[in-house]
Amino acid sequence: MLPRPGDYLTAEQTATLREKSDLAGALLVLHAWALIGGSMALFVAWPNPFTFLLAVMVIGGRQLGLAILMHDAAHGLLFANRRVNDWVGTWLCASPVFTSLALYRPYHLSHHRHTQQADDPDLGLSAAFPITRKSLWRKIVRDLTGQTAFQRRREQFRSGAAVREGLIVNAVVWAVLAAAGYWWLYPVLWLLPLATWYQLVSRIRNIAEHAVVPDDDDPLRNTRTTRANPLIRLLVAPYWVNFHLEHHLFMFVPCWRLAEAHRILLATGRGAQMELQPGYAAVLRMATSLRKGGDRKVSASRRAQHI
Repeated sequence: MLPRPGDYLTAEQTATLREKSDLAGALLVLHAWALIGGSMALFVAWPNPFTFLLAVMVIGGRQLGLAILMHDAAHGLLFANRRVNDWVGTWLCASPVFTSLALYRPYHLSHHRHTQQADDPDLGLSAAFPITRKSLWRKIVRDLTGQTAFQRRREQFRSGAAVREGLIVNAVVWAVLAAAGYWWLYPVLWLLPLATWYQLVSRIRNIAEHAVVPDDDDPLRNTRTTRANPLIRLLVAPYWVNFHLEHHLFMFVPCWRLAEAHRILLATGRGAQMELQPGYAAVLRMATSLRKGGDRKVSASRRAQHI
């Protein structure tokens, strides 16, 4: 069951938070691509190991950023005009990272309707936790060596999901770089970040949102908000994705207003009831709290689902 905004917000607050902005949507998409292009330009101008590593991490983080903006488009929040919203969400956000807005939207809305319940299509992303630290490190190695990306792309190409649009947009990215005289940037600073850092930060994002939450049935505790400093927002948690609890409570709020929604909840004294963590390191410590041979602590609602 979806949360009722009226339980947390006044009518005036709801009206303010649901306001969309075409200018904000356009600037966010432009910001993502500008950071990608700027990171490539930085490495071209000063080629060294530091600028290379920085470019890979920033670009991988912005590739996740494109997926986040696609997520806003899936909710119809990126642009007020639905046709513009879906066109930009498809061709400038989803397809560059081989994702499909059309396939993602019904899947994701089902996740909202059944958050942390038996019918949640994303339950597999959180149900396995906590795990051991050794298990997490194995996953990190697979992410950073491209194994995760290879497996996902193989499954994707077998099913045909998002392949045509993804190939078209990626061909355009390569053509633009080739026309500028830097064709090699496509495999080195587009595909490599997509196959490595993007996979890792996507995993961290998934863990932080719903893994090891305290109560599967409480909308203030079955989803998590994680505090993020500017560096983390640059490399790991772009475009307010860390305010995931607020997003689940208020699906109608564009990503750039989620921090405002967070402040409203705290101002009404709900902070103590909310699942808040001071940073992603804290979340990962919780998610890797299982000791070898130990038993996972499963919430009462999750146990009931398996009886």
